[in-house]
Amino acid sequence: MSTAVETASSAVIVAIDGPSGTGKSSTSKAVAAKLGLSYLDTGAQYRAITWWMLNNGIDVASPAEIATAAAKPVIVSGTDPSAPTITVDGEDASGPIRTQEVTSKVSAVSAVPEVRTIITELQRSIAAGAEGGIVVEGRDIGTTVLPDADIKIFLTASPEARAARRSGEVKGSDLVATREALIRRDAADSGRKTSPLAKADDAVEVDTTELTLQQVIECVVTLVEEKRTAA
Repeated sequence: MSTAVETASSAVIVAIDGPSGTGKSSTSKAVAAKLGLSYLDTGAQYRAITWWMLNNGIDVASPAEIATAAAKPVIVSGTDPSAPTITVDGEDASGPIRTQEVTSKVSAVSAVPEVRTIITELQRSIAAGAEGGIVVEGRDIGTTVLPDADIKIFLTASPEARAARRSGEVKGSDLVATREALIRRDAADSGRKTSPLAKADDAVEVDTTELTLQQVIECVVTLVEEKRTAA
């Protein structure tokens, strides 16, 4: 199957990848809103399927059980950057997918090839249907999901900066424990055989360690506008 995504000539597909805590979601939503593009959080889709598995008694330590159940849940992602939504079998999952239980299990579930195949196809269909263009954020967008994206950006930051941001998001969280959890997640996502977390060869790397969120947003908007102008 071709991985190319056809959109209107004026549309632009932006792939933003990187590990947790680099500012992907905040940046992607803001860039999409500023440029009038749709927005897709692919990580939320993997969280959604993980949440469904946990709720339905699937042993998430068993790749075979995960693979067998992977096609069962119906995941629908809303692409409005000002109010992104996600439902599983018609139920709002935007809150439940952010629990610590889901966070601790999502790497194992998303490493199963059958899960990645199903979710990748879903992501490609959403991108293809975004007539005005779309910002898609994740870990393998530029390398696997949308290798023909118009512009690819890879956000990075030091583990310390990322842990501080994550701790700020979760009240009462332990900074050291958060940093260790992020490093474990990086290792799991980078080391998996199917679609690992990786920087595409033609991606622009942006280190957000010393940048404010607004500076990161402005940087990415500039890169996208330059690409649009050159097109």
